[in-house]
Amino acid sequence: MIGKLPENVLEAVLETIPIEFSVLDSEDKVLGWNKHETRIFKRPTGVLGRDVANCHPKKSLHKVEKILREMKEGKREKARFWIDLPIGPNNEKQKVLIEYYALKDTYGKYLGCLEASRNITDIQLIKGEKRLLD
Repeated sequence: MIGKLPENVLEAVLETIPIEFSVLDSEDKVLGWNKHETRIFKRPTGVLGRDVANCHPKKSLHKVEKILREMKEGKREKARFWIDLPIGPNNEKQKVLIEYYALKDTYGKYLGCLEASRNITDIQLIKGEKRLLD
């Protein structure tokens, strides 16, 4: 990143970006997440510092573990998938994009993983152009 953001500005940015994310350390421990109150995938604060296995359903855990193992081994930099998930008061199916990114230092050492999720249903409906202030 170019420039230095004051901590309060950085926190505001992380809460404002239209993506919810979680961060794991190199040992698969949960370091933190944003958008706590409005998350698609809610997590109790008790998982902070605990293994990521405490955040995923058993049916998908082996896949998450494989992705993380491949990132640690340098075989994978990212993983992207999407699911249809009932969201909102009417439990209507929404398209949710989920991406995992290996976090590395400037020397390429694995630091952990960023898991980013976003409801992309509205994005899929975009057609044509809309210019600034139109």
